[in-house]
Amino acid sequence: MKLLQIGCGNISNAWISVLKRRNDVEICGLVDTNIDAAAKKAMEHELNCPVYDILDKAIAEQHPDVAVDNVLPDSRLEVARRCLSSGMNVLSEKPLSDSIQGAKEIIRLSDEYDKEFFVMQNRRYNCAMLSFKDILKSGTVGQPGYLGAQFFRESHFGGFRELMESPLLVDMAIHTFDQARYLLGKDPLSVYCKEYNTDYSWYNGNASAVCIFTFENNVIFNYTGSWSSPGTMDSYDSVWRAMCSKGTVTWNGLELPRVYVKDPDSDIRHPKHIETPMEYTDCLISGHEGCIDEMLESLKTGRRSGTDCRDNIKSLAMVFAAIKSARENREIKIEEILEVKK
Repeated sequence: MKLLQIGCGNISNAWISVLKRRNDVEICGLVDTNIDAAAKKAMEHELNCPVYDILDKAIAEQHPDVAVDNVLPDSRLEVARRCLSSGMNVLSEKPLSDSIQGAKEIIRLSDEYDKEFFVMQNRRYNCAMLSFKDILKSGTVGQPGYLGAQFFRESHFGGFRELMESPLLVDMAIHTFDQARYLLGKDPLSVYCKEYNTDYSWYNGNASAVCIFTFENNVIFNYTGSWSSPGTMDSYDSVWRAMCSKGTVTWNGLELPRVYVKDPDSDIRHPKHIETPMEYTDCLISGHEGCIDEMLESLKTGRRSGTDCRDNIKSLAMVFAAIKSARENREIKIEEILEVKK
């Protein structure tokens, strides 16, 4: 399977380092509008392949099977159009697009050319995350009624993030929102969001937010986080709590989840809860490598990846719905963003 790497910024390292270790793919070329960046990346990863600054030329000369899209989000639609129309499947870095309109057009193009467009959601591919999901599915703690995720970090990026209007929601929250959908196995219906910036924040835009999502079956998902929180920092995978009908699951984002169920011998008025040992789901490969492996296996088997564009647009819609809610100070229905036609 011939892969064309498009975009040679920092994130490409996570992709190339995984792909070059596989014996079922060949990186046939690197493309970047700055050809020196492409050449430097090829040298860094000891790749013996041509480099290009013109995508059409690379496609015409290499006839790749798959495009790896690591371009900036505002260029994603154009790259998708050129690659899908050339008969290539696309494996893309997140987000699916910089707009819902762009995301819907990518889905339309994928359907039109009968090709796949998969999105990187590496936070799904984690032993603890898989275990968390399996615990919820097992029924041990009953039916979820509430899911909470906390994300507080002091992050001094410099550059474009500190100039963005909504750096937390646009640049980071997509990970946690997608994790919530994955854990619950349900679709979001609405959100109320309050976005804010503290007096001591070094970001121009709102670097903090609180979101209350309502999912199917009236399950509440509460997200609260900040990029500008001095002090103890949470895991990049967030800190989680699932409140269920028979107990609770907690996860600090670093270790394995912990499960607590009601002690049947405790007093009804003052019940005690005991930690319950659980079998955890093993994960042979995680992060970018795990997601890339599923993408490639999906292409081989003809089934769609769990991060297929048609599904991933729901996670992206959560981001844009939260931003719209904060700006308009009202609850936003997810279908307002997706423009669902009954």
